[in-house]
Order: sequence, then C-alpha cells, then structure tokens
Amino acid sequence: MRAVKPKKALGQHFLTDLNVAARIAATLDDYVDLPVLEIGPGMGVLTQFLLEKHPAGQFKVAEIDTESVDYLTVAFPALASAGAIVAGDFLEMDLDALFPPADGPFCVIGNYPYNISSQIFFRVLDYKDRITCCSGMLQREVAERIAAAPGSKARGILSVLLQAWYDVEYLFTVSEHVFNPPPKVKSGVIRLRRNGLTDLGCDPALFRTVVKTTFGQRRKTIRNSMRSLLPPSAVIPDGRASALAAMRPEQLSVAEFVELTNIISDIRDKSRQAQDLIR
Repeated sequence: MRAVKPKKALGQHFLTDLNVAARIAATLDDYVDLPVLEIGPGMGVLTQFLLEKHPAGQFKVAEIDTESVDYLTVAFPALASAGAIVAGDFLEMDLDALFPPADGPFCVIGNYPYNISSQIFFRVLDYKDRITCCSGMLQREVAERIAAAPGSKARGILSVLLQAWYDVEYLFTVSEHVFNPPPKVKSGVIRLRRNGLTDLGCDPALFRTVVKTTFGQRRKTIRNSMRSLLPPSAVIPDGRASALAAMRPEQLSVAEFVELTNIISDIRDKSRQAQDLIR
C-alpha cells in the first residue's frame, strides 16, 4: 500500500517509532474490558497495538482524512468489516451514537493533532460522564498545561476544568525526531482518569464561567477579573472571599475555584435580594 501523505492543514505528524506507539497503547491496559475510540489513527501505528488488546467489536477509530480512511480499510480489514472505521470530524461526532449510553463508559486515545488538541479535550469534558479514561500524545506545552498543579505558570483554563473531573498524569516526553514530518516541538503523553466526582459542590456552569473569566485576565488578581461577574454595587466581603480575590488564577486549586464560585453566587444572591427589597 502507498503511504499516506501527511497534510499540514490537518496537523498530521505520523509517529514512526513503534516502541513509543506501544507505550501509548499501554496507557489503557487497565481498561481492556471497555470500548475504546482512537482519534486520528492516520496509518495505524498506534491502532495495531490497540487492536491486539481491544477486539474490533469494542474498538473504533475516528479519522477525518479520507486518504487515511482508505489506507486503514485495507490495512485493518477486521476494523473495516466491523464498521469500526468512522470517517468524519471527531469534534462534530455524536459519541453517544458511536457508543450507546446503555453500554456504559468508554475510553478515548490518540496521537492528537496539535492544532485541535485543546478542542478535543473540551469535547472530552462534554462527555465526562461517559469517558472514564482519556490518554494520548499532544504538544508537550499543552500536555504540561493540562497537568499543571496550582502555582505553576503553565496552569490555565483546561488545567482546572479537566482536573475538576479527572486525575491527570503527565507520563513521558517524546522527541520530535520520531515523526514524519518532524514537528518543531516535543510531544508529551498524558492520561486522564475519571475521579468519580458527580457533584462539584457549586453551579457547574458558573464554575466554568469563573474559571474562563479569571484566566482571561490572568495577569490581574482575581479581585479585578471577578468584577465583571458581580453587580456594579457589590462588595467583596473581608475574610476568605477577600483572600481568594487577592490571588491570581493559576494559584488556585480546583477546590478553591469551587469556593470562589460559591462566594460569587452568594454575593449575586444577596445583591438580588437587596434590589428586590428596594423595589
């Protein structure tokens, strides 16, 4: 078969090191009984190792590149005959249609295209109640950001939102020299395991807004950025609220963001009640 030509527009950098591929596939060894979706298999360097552990009936691949789809159809007839090669954009797929909710949780893995890796993980969050494990390779800086602990300058929106629902591990770094074509940066392999949490202890929509708003002005203290989330006349009370407001977003843990969300919600409620009394 003729090799697939990497396409810059799709962010394709095909892994050529079989040892690295085997190590990535092994990140799901604790989940061999669950269905698995591989994103962007390309020419199947990772697919071959996953298929050894996950039968075609439990294993599917999602590929947007039609040339890669044609290649995979020939290279992996078991997947093709099982209808497990899904052509299309992962970001637009209905994952509940691929893996019916009645069948329980599933896992996601891949050598993720650098140009959409963040979008992929936001998509994983949309299915956090179904995706019990998500692992794979992406640009090292993005991988480090997702795994960044409180206090790290690398910490960002995805760090907090993902760590709220998943235990995140940065596993190992991959050289740029084991790809065709070689990217200009190193890669990192991470694994996310669902932490079992079903309730954050705050309004989840407001939590997400608070995280995005504060990191949107990360050079400022939270006191400045949270102003846009409060009524103009609202006063940030002394004590714990004031202490959190004096910090910068990368300093806060998930638990502290939950606490901050509840503080903002409480200030909003009291302001609303005061306005109702005036009326």
